[in-house]
Amino acid sequence: MAACAVAALAVTGLVAQPAFADETDTLSVDFADRTGEFRGGATGTLYGFGDEGAPTQALINGAAITNSSQKAPYGTQHPSGDAIKVEDGFFDKHGEDMYIYVQDYYPDWSYNGGRRPGDDRTYDQADGTYTNTPNGVWDYLEVVEFVAEAVATDSARPDDYVFITFNEPDGGNWYPNWSTQKTQFLDDWQATYDQVQEVWARHGLGHARIGGPGDTRWQPERSRDILEFAKANGSLPDIFIWHELGIDNLAHYRQNFADYRALEQSLGIDPIHVNITEYGMLRDMGVPGQLIQWFTMFEDTKVDAQTAYWNYAGNFSDNSARPNGANAGWWMFKWYGDLNGSDTVRVTPPTPNGVDTLQGIGAIDDENRRATVLWGGTDRDVALDLTGLDPAVFGDAVDIEVRETALTGAEGLADTPRVVAAVDGAALDSGSLDLVVPTYDRYAGYQIVITPAQERDVAAAQAAQPWTAAIEAESMQLTAAQAYVQDPKAGGGWKFLASGGRDVGSFNRANSKADWTLEVPHDGTYRLQVIGGAPGVPGRHALFVDGAAAGTIQYTADLALNATSRWQYRGSAELLVDLTAGSHTLSIRASADGTDRLPNSDITLDKVSLTSVGEGEPTSYPASGFRLVDGAHLGWEGEHPGAAHLTGDGRADLYASAFETGYYDVVVDWSSTDAADLTIDVNGESTPAIAVDGAGAWRSTTRVHLVEGINEIELRSPNGASVSNLTTVRARDADGAAVSIEAEDARLVGGASATTLADSTGTNASGRAFAGNVGNGAGAIEIDRAAGFDAAGDYDLTVHYSNAETSGDHAYNPQVVDRRIDVSEGGEHVGDAYFRYTYSWNSFWQRTIPVTLATADQPLRFGNTTAWAPNVDRIVIAPRTLGEPTTVAAAATIEASVSTAWRCVARKAVLTVSVRNDDDVRVEAQLTSDFGKAAFGTIPVDQSSSRALTTRLATVGSGVVGVQLTAEIDGEKVTRDLEIGYPGTTCP
Repeated sequence: MAACAVAALAVTGLVAQPAFADETDTLSVDFADRTGEFRGGATGTLYGFGDEGAPTQALINGAAITNSSQKAPYGTQHPSGDAIKVEDGFFDKHGEDMYIYVQDYYPDWSYNGGRRPGDDRTYDQADGTYTNTPNGVWDYLEVVEFVAEAVATDSARPDDYVFITFNEPDGGNWYPNWSTQKTQFLDDWQATYDQVQEVWARHGLGHARIGGPGDTRWQPERSRDILEFAKANGSLPDIFIWHELGIDNLAHYRQNFADYRALEQSLGIDPIHVNITEYGMLRDMGVPGQLIQWFTMFEDTKVDAQTAYWNYAGNFSDNSARPNGANAGWWMFKWYGDLNGSDTVRVTPPTPNGVDTLQGIGAIDDENRRATVLWGGTDRDVALDLTGLDPAVFGDAVDIEVRETALTGAEGLADTPRVVAAVDGAALDSGSLDLVVPTYDRYAGYQIVITPAQERDVAAAQAAQPWTAAIEAESMQLTAAQAYVQDPKAGGGWKFLASGGRDVGSFNRANSKADWTLEVPHDGTYRLQVIGGAPGVPGRHALFVDGAAAGTIQYTADLALNATSRWQYRGSAELLVDLTAGSHTLSIRASADGTDRLPNSDITLDKVSLTSVGEGEPTSYPASGFRLVDGAHLGWEGEHPGAAHLTGDGRADLYASAFETGYYDVVVDWSSTDAADLTIDVNGESTPAIAVDGAGAWRSTTRVHLVEGINEIELRSPNGASVSNLTTVRARDADGAAVSIEAEDARLVGGASATTLADSTGTNASGRAFAGNVGNGAGAIEIDRAAGFDAAGDYDLTVHYSNAETSGDHAYNPQVVDRRIDVSEGGEHVGDAYFRYTYSWNSFWQRTIPVTLATADQPLRFGNTTAWAPNVDRIVIAPRTLGEPTTVAAAATIEASVSTAWRCVARKAVLTVSVRNDDDVRVEAQLTSDFGKAAFGTIPVDQSSSRALTTRLATVGSGVVGVQLTAEIDGEKVTRDLEIGYPGTTCP
């Protein structure tokens, strides 16, 4: 089934309900029933951070991570994840509480062989080393002292740390038998509590925060005993901790939390803040329709919570993709973080404590007059019953935008969520609104944003999105391949999920292929994206279009640690293809010649999409979706309702995605009431300032180098501006300004050497060659300055690399090592970055290092004097911006809205199209559709005109109608083209 480029939104009173509307789940949201300030703690993560810059700052800030548990400083449980090393990135914007698993100082799992230590060692508190001799002090108490001392002296923010002195003590970590070990644990709790406080007092830091007990699950008996003891001995935890793992916890958590609060009350203890420091299973990670179910429970109870650490450090527990990319789960994190500053409201799902059911979060931001609902978890279409939208805040009509993010696998790139439905001026009935939103898949997540009427036409913005279509792999025509059901409850949730609940495997014969026949709307370039699992090695498929070879689909390696991840831990492959308008059959094949299989072509297929990119793939980021801080806010009065008002320190943050590293035009629509300037920082680096010398409405364009994945864009205007929208447009023709250097062709020094890989490896290294043995002292890549980077200035250095180093063994975590590259110019350090795991030495990803070069002729050196650097395929050097920004007066536009409705006449469907003139001048309109053309004539100001189109059909599928508007504005003739989608219908 192909997904339409424009989906339908059924709005009671505006658009007739489609035939399938009875098959819905209802989510009721009462915006008048406030449930408290938005907490935002559910996007916490256990070992979500690897090393500095892994994840990148854009991913960290966009996901709005407020709390994380990391390794004890200088600990040995994992090779990365040291809290001190990652704290700067964590605290950059949203980080509030850094937790430390103190026992992770030990190298083994379970800790110390699963046995409580005795007094067998003497630790040197200066460096943490020890000798195997007793000294009269419990060994673990010495570890606690060393860890606390490290935080007190090495952290820039020790007061923002929480010490978890025991992790899962009931689950085999030293105290599993409560009946015989209770006294020992309570004594040890007190000893460790006192030890941390003693270190804090030693440094004049006041009270150190302690979290615990950290049980594997809610343990009422143990919890009662611990709280009674701690209250009596002055050692109550500052954060009460337990874990909620497994599938049924979605049903039981709220009762567990209620029981905990009742226990506190019975003991006369004031409420202690709760953090569920591990939650969810493999099946939940990266899956927005699963994550929202957990987010809902934890936000309802206003606790913090952290996704469990099932794989490796540095990717938010499988909720990001590649070094700098978003998967669908990351976008749910981002949407959830966007609610900061709001009040949450009462949401009633069909089954409040149901496992794998529709759940949602509602919030209202009074200052910005913005209401939001997030939901997911159902295969049925969702009827939103929205009430309590105060007319004093929203007026009598509202603008509505619905976005969707669908599963892309753990490493599959997920683009900015598309607007799948939009309505301008939906009438409120006493503050109420009923909508039906079609659901793509129970694993998808959805966001609706409701605001007063904005300056922009939200329906037109939806229609202006690039055309796209998608199909589940199991729905393609399969040859020598098999569709498999991926049960979300199999293995107790110890598995990764597939979009639509099925995928295609056994793609391991020369005649294995999957065909998709579809209509494309116009001649041009399209991006094919395939979500699939390449098990531990890079691989290839051939693409054929209408029976002719059209390119190679190159996959990078995915995690294949065990049967749980092999073929199920999916990434994405992208390929550009030129197509003509009309019907085509796209064929994904295991062989290019029908005889020999391509290298490592036994790759599972989950979903395939096709998107038009020839127009530059313009992606709009409206002000209604900005994060606004330090006084920035949405304004609703004056000529530009819905624009973000920036002044002083006020800032707007947005997170733009890019499928390709390269040049993009960043286009900003803004206005000023006087002379003003606008600054745009991209990924923490400045771009040339934009300035105007008077009042007006403006469109400014800056050509900026963006990187694959997520790009953090910050907007400021110290002396005042209002920003309505930011759009990114791919400028592929400008990529010639970047210089690509094959690493093997550069000057290799100090032992660095070139290697050529066999084609049978399936590698994605360009030319199948790379430079290895880089770092570890003198090994380095040196590049002489040449045309394109022979001037001082700001550059992006994009390194295509591989890194499959691991260190040590663990029961289930891949012990990955993040390798670092240091960049110098003529011997002066200019930049560095850590490069995360790529699963295979033959599989290459990319990571960008921003640098400012001070000379025009000094060579660049890439190496690492203290450890190995990753292998390097090639390095692309690109000026950060091209040319100077341009600013022009914004063109006049016609303000109007279009709606559609079905009715049945003599058992035939009749489509009514209505145009409302929202402008202050008279407007003429012409209608074009599959069922004919019609003229509306002249439509007066604030009036509507309708035309009926008889289809002569009983059943009609969804589609699009076009309306051309014409008006005279300020003495000039202005034309505007609008498109609006309509749902399918059936007349009984």
